[in-house]
Amino acid sequence: MQAYETKQELFEWCKIPAEDLPNHPRAKVKLRIVAFPRLVYEEMAATMIEEVKENNLSGARTRWILPCGPRGQYPIFIEQVNREHISLKNVHVFHMDDHLDWQGRPLPLEHPFSYRGWMERNFYGAIDPALQIPLEQRHFPNVSALDDIAERMREVGGVDTLYGGIGYRGHIAFNEPPRSPWHRIGKEEFRKSTTRILNLNDDTLIALSQRSAGGCPDAIPPMAVTIGMREVLSARRIRLYSETGVWKQTVIRLVLFGEVSPEIPATYVQEHPDCLITVDSATAASPLVDA
Repeated sequence: MQAYETKQELFEWCKIPAEDLPNHPRAKVKLRIVAFPRLVYEEMAATMIEEVKENNLSGARTRWILPCGPRGQYPIFIEQVNREHISLKNVHVFHMDDHLDWQGRPLPLEHPFSYRGWMERNFYGAIDPALQIPLEQRHFPNVSALDDIAERMREVGGVDTLYGGIGYRGHIAFNEPPRSPWHRIGKEEFRKSTTRILNLNDDTLIALSQRSAGGCPDAIPPMAVTIGMREVLSARRIRLYSETGVWKQTVIRLVLFGEVSPEIPATYVQEHPDCLITVDSATAASPLVDA
């Protein structure tokens, strides 16, 4: 159930120059390319600011699914919120995932891989208290009540926008490609997946260890809790961002040109009516230009 028919097809996608990707006739998802990683973060923060300002003017709620990575947008967003006194009191945040220890239990908030702890300190903890998102409007996946976060989404009328990244093998949140040779997950079954606990795949552990732990995979908590593809695709808008360079050059092309497949979970956004991917020029560059 791969996203491509043959290696030759994949190699042809990987040879497409970056400048041809946004308007390519076979692209199935909208793509925007900016020059530098910093501009990816600025674009993400600006989109969040614009959305909350528009909703505040009309008295509407702002309902987001947010990641703990990428992170570079948050200081930009918070600085503008505090400087311009933009109220976040009508914002509802649904956090998409978190690491768990090897027994499937939540990490202490002070653990370096606790996404909840990082967001409490660096996102909520940096917002002016007078503008702050109320505690009852901050929702985290709960390993003891997995259906709670989806129920909270329904209670507030759904999610306006999912902001997130794309993993090395195309995961959104921790919706990993199914790997067991003994239990196969079909395309429709994966599309309907909801909040769950799972073991992280080896390639995710390697990628995280390279980026965050000096190549030491033992430092990476091996399990996670994540919202499912049902929750991801339920958002009215999906805005995905990547500035990881060579790690993502191939998967971006698989999402643009491949077939919908659990093997590359982000391919499911092809079916969404309002999805935009923003990457920097290094991430958009052709990985096989000389092949």
